[in-house]
Amino acid sequence: MHTNTVRAIRNRLFLLLFRAFGIVVLIFFLVVLATTALVLSNPSESNPLFRLPIISRLETYYIARGGWDGVTVVFDNSLDFESRQWREGILLDKNGFIVVDRGVEVPGGAHYAPSNRESVVPIMVKGVMVGQFIVPENAIPPQRRYTFNFLQPVVMVSIFLAILTVVIGLLLTRRMVLPLAEVTAAAKEVAGGDLSTRVKVDGPDDLRILSDSFNQMADALERNDRERRDMLADIAHELRTPLTVLRGRLEGILDGIYSPDQEHIVPALEETYLLERLVDDLRLLTLAESRQLPFEKKDLDLNELARHVISLFQAQAEENMIQLELKSDAVSPRAMLDPQRTEQIVGNLVSNALRYVPEGGRVWIDVRREGESAVVSVNDNGPGVPEEELPRIFNRFWRGDKSRTRTSGGAGLGLAIARQLVEAQGGKISASNLPGGGLQVRCEFPMV
Repeated sequence: MHTNTVRAIRNRLFLLLFRAFGIVVLIFFLVVLATTALVLSNPSESNPLFRLPIISRLETYYIARGGWDGVTVVFDNSLDFESRQWREGILLDKNGFIVVDRGVEVPGGAHYAPSNRESVVPIMVKGVMVGQFIVPENAIPPQRRYTFNFLQPVVMVSIFLAILTVVIGLLLTRRMVLPLAEVTAAAKEVAGGDLSTRVKVDGPDDLRILSDSFNQMADALERNDRERRDMLADIAHELRTPLTVLRGRLEGILDGIYSPDQEHIVPALEETYLLERLVDDLRLLTLAESRQLPFEKKDLDLNELARHVISLFQAQAEENMIQLELKSDAVSPRAMLDPQRTEQIVGNLVSNALRYVPEGGRVWIDVRREGESAVVSVNDNGPGVPEEELPRIFNRFWRGDKSRTRTSGGAGLGLAIARQLVEAQGGKISASNLPGGGLQVRCEFPMV
């Protein structure tokens, strides 16, 4: 299938190339032919017939003698083959009367009307026509002879160009057309749903760049499709547990297994809160990824924001016997950020750190200025993240410990939301393991 597609595209591209070269050759030939006809039809000295030797001699004779008396000497003294051929012609005066007929002077000759098959060459002296020369009918008309002599090399050049076109076409077929056909065929297969299609990087530099760009695009499409499938599977998994609990509780109440009291309704209500939070997080993440989330940026004091976040999570930290503190420079860095979204970023990072730090651990927010950037980092002394997992921690539904439940480990959207909110405000986010153990998530924002 792929081979047949490539062959069909290659043949089509080759025919297109061959047709383009053929049109160029044809246009060149027609332009030369039209130019030749225009020159021959122009009754001026640009006409090559004015430059025939016999015409030049007749003009010279007329200038020297002031008339045509004794002009036969021009024909008698012409010994070359071409001039002897013109002895069969007829010389007329300016009024069209015969002066010399086939090498014989005709005094008081009759008026002569040339036929359509005869060529008439005017004889000009100082811009005035003093006579006409009738080309013999049995001789090759000068126009046709000149046209043949001129067009013969043109035809040869055209044939050479046609052969060169075929050679170039064959070379381009291997050098350019084949790689281009491969890319075109692969694009059709990708459009048809086969995202695993790749092309061989070959050919000139531009085509190699095109092939490499196509492969990168196909990689991105395949990765996005895989992530989309994984996300749908993760969403289904995240929704299944609370829905199962809700269904079990409600069916138990209907069947009389559970009494419809607070003890059995509250757990079902808590599951609806989890579902609501999951749906809200998904909606927020979708809006952030599509850059449709509105931001109201203000001049924000990052130290003050960090202290506010710590106050929100202080009770949870104390309950788990975790030390939560702020480390910052004396002068607080400021940045143009949305206060609500930025608080959500830092809150998600602190919540994630508190979830994975064991009892007696430590979480601290570090706010400082580095160059022209304001840096907010959330650090902990927990177990950290395996190095091979670090590039994936900002993916949707990623969890450091796959065995954790939703209640203890979250839905895995906090870091993904944080990344989108940071990047949407022109910042950068990264994660790394601390030398002494633990994880650092670092956010950089351009300062005011």
